[in-house]
Amino acid sequence: MQNRNTRSVFIGGTGSTKKVEIGGDAPVSIQTMWKEGITEVVHDSKALFSIIERIESLSSLGCDIVRFAVPDMESAEALCSIAEHSVLPVVADIHFDYKLALKCLEGNVSKIRINPGNIGCRRNVEKVVSACKEKGVAIRIGVNTGSLPRDLLDKVKEKKLTRADALVEAAAREAAVFEELSFDQYVISMKASSVKETVDCNTLFAEKYDIPLHIGVTEAGPLIAGIVKSTLAFSELLKNNIGSTVRVSLSDSPANEVIAAREILRETGKRTGGVRLVSCPRCGRNGFDVHGFTSRWQNKLMALDKNITVAVMGCVVNGPGEGKFADIGITGTGDTIIIFKHGEIVRTIRPDSTKNMTVQDKLNSLCKNADIAFEEELMSL
Repeated sequence: MQNRNTRSVFIGGTGSTKKVEIGGDAPVSIQTMWKEGITEVVHDSKALFSIIERIESLSSLGCDIVRFAVPDMESAEALCSIAEHSVLPVVADIHFDYKLALKCLEGNVSKIRINPGNIGCRRNVEKVVSACKEKGVAIRIGVNTGSLPRDLLDKVKEKKLTRADALVEAAAREAAVFEELSFDQYVISMKASSVKETVDCNTLFAEKYDIPLHIGVTEAGPLIAGIVKSTLAFSELLKNNIGSTVRVSLSDSPANEVIAAREILRETGKRTGGVRLVSCPRCGRNGFDVHGFTSRWQNKLMALDKNITVAVMGCVVNGPGEGKFADIGITGTGDTIIIFKHGEIVRTIRPDSTKNMTVQDKLNSLCKNADIAFEEELMSL
């Protein structure tokens, strides 16, 4: 289950923030990135605690680390406030201005992500490293195809290097600086929007260095395209035990990034336990609103601390049979919904019935009653 033998990098562990090990013997950790600006928390405590609640929700889904963009000083100030209350280690994503990193380090930020290719001269990198060393904060060196050094870009254009080779070379140069500064608490990420380039550069790097790798396909796309690309890349890398921490980059919610990463890690054998949700795709025999039920329940189920399989089936004819492997399942037809455990029906649910109820009222009543019954049976497991 563990990743390739690498050094360990530790983040978090201060105050209410959990401690996360990246690399070493630790399981592969899951990251996501916040999708919105955060400056409102500087002036609005309600906005701050709304973000904290959402971070707690991400944690319950299986997220280990959350990263925030820090484009200006007000965002840096806001992130310090968030980090003070966050249950998850908070990462500051810094570009162009090293002073933003120094400002974030005044708070409880657990890791700094910098792209040395756009942070300025080496002196700026040294200032960030020195401050992180003093505070015991880790760094992620981020290298992307869009921010390669000029000389490497020229070699790529001249076809003297592949882009994967150039990414490895750029990462190696930055790692050498950190090693010269006697700083080993850092992670490397090399990201491309191409699956092949992502796999190639991480494989090449892992063959040469013991530095933990954060893997991901950058700008992977919307939900479907992004999950497809990430699954292909991660599967290839993880089967060779390459990758200490992952992010599924989606043009979608952080919650879906976490759930997608969690499922990939489960299917590649890198994570076990938790709720396994299976559901049929639905067809013309459909008698139960599979899509509606899974939409309502997916995040609730994924947040449960239970090692169970839940089956959501579309028709009562095949539901209990096809879902007999499940600890609990639900299906139905017409105005009847059934709940089953290990293939045996345990509850039959029907809508409330009054003379003046419309068809929609009955449907709403059926859904409500089914949700109540399902939760009762679920909690009894």
